[in-house]
Amino acid sequence: MIEDPNVKERALAELLNDLHIKLDLELRRGHMQTMAKITFSIFIFIPSIGLSLAADTLGTNWFIRYGETLISSDLTFELGFFTPGSSSMSYLGIWYKFSPEIVVWVPTVANRNNPLADRDGVLTFSNFGNLVVLNQSNAVVWSSKSSRVLWNPVAQLLDSGNLVFWDNSSSRSDETYLWQSFNYPSDTLLASMKLGSNLKRGLERRLTAWKSMDDPSPGDYIYELNSSQGLPQYDLVQVDVHRKVFRTGEWNGVQFFDVSFAPNPVNVLMFVYNETEKSFMFEVQNSQLLLRMTLTYLGVLQVFVANRSRSAVWNVIHKFPSGLCDSYGRCGANAVCNIGLCECVKGFMPRSPDEWTVRDFLRGCKRTIPTDCSKGEGFLEVKKVKLPDLLEVTVNKSMSLKECKEECLKNCSCTAHANSDIRGGGRGCIIWFGDLIDMRMFEEQNHGQTLYVRISASELGMHTYAY
Repeated sequence: MIEDPNVKERALAELLNDLHIKLDLELRRGHMQTMAKITFSIFIFIPSIGLSLAADTLGTNWFIRYGETLISSDLTFELGFFTPGSSSMSYLGIWYKFSPEIVVWVPTVANRNNPLADRDGVLTFSNFGNLVVLNQSNAVVWSSKSSRVLWNPVAQLLDSGNLVFWDNSSSRSDETYLWQSFNYPSDTLLASMKLGSNLKRGLERRLTAWKSMDDPSPGDYIYELNSSQGLPQYDLVQVDVHRKVFRTGEWNGVQFFDVSFAPNPVNVLMFVYNETEKSFMFEVQNSQLLLRMTLTYLGVLQVFVANRSRSAVWNVIHKFPSGLCDSYGRCGANAVCNIGLCECVKGFMPRSPDEWTVRDFLRGCKRTIPTDCSKGEGFLEVKKVKLPDLLEVTVNKSMSLKECKEECLKNCSCTAHANSDIRGGGRGCIIWFGDLIDMRMFEEQNHGQTLYVRISASELGMHTYAY
């Protein structure tokens, strides 16, 4: 095997870099003990280093210790080390300056799982231009792991709450940022932060709850994009038991079926859905308002709003799940949840009537008369419904609804079908096989969609059909 000399050179350079950082920090730590505390709330110029730093910016040869922070230029966000609640551990994080108990970001991998057992951690740049967090022994507990070597890196905390860095020798834009915290969310989604996948950049952005109120390490719940069946939806999942807690429903070309977090005078929702990116984000229209979406350690997704000009009071305006019908699979198979109660789809009956009478719905419903693929079978029209989960489905985005019906009738395993896109009167085709899981009824007009459930020929005439 021929060894690549570049690999050896890189390894040696990294080793020398670590030694340099450790020596440099030890010298600076000793020197800083004799200096007045440097704050970052003013502009600083050190002639011996020749470096100018602003309140929101960190450059080469500088570091941040516990008690020292970067502050965004509009004074909304602050970055530094913090100790949550009753914990004795410290972490790097970003929080609201006016509401420091609300931490909106911590490093998603290393520092969340490898906290600092003391307050001697520092944030600085390595000689290769990576942002790194070092512990008391100068070991790296977190790194931004940029793929490029930078000789003049600059990091800045933006007014959006995004921590970014770039090479100061080149022009600066979103495209030239070599790393940004918005690409690695923790438990909170802020305005302009995307949630979803970017295949071109290999990014999977999801929310991960804290372990507890005092422990930012990854907890039991995640909120992520699921597009495994060709149509995206967002799932709230309890990862330790592999259980869905809540799902938004599928993207129908206009919105997700659960429209509780709909556009309004406060926010504008955007969803990008193409070959390289599938992601959701929101913008806030009123500059006096702050909006954030947080996944709590209890597995509840909450949307908060606060007014900049008033006291730092956060009000919950949405939460998921918020009612019985939001709980995933509450009614079991082939049933619809309606105002907290469960109803079998027409043509179906409870699998266990005794359990159903005491409101134990989990076993769901079964067909009253099984389908047998005979000629004359039809479809029951179920309106204003959140479509079933995409568990066993096929999707064709070019079929008409008539073609979708015909395709379903050809396959004895097909149980239901619907349009995949409601724009222009409806187009595209989803075909379900097996049981229909997690449906709910909407009372409001223009909410939900129409599902066509296959029913036996012998029941024709007993119900109202679409065809």
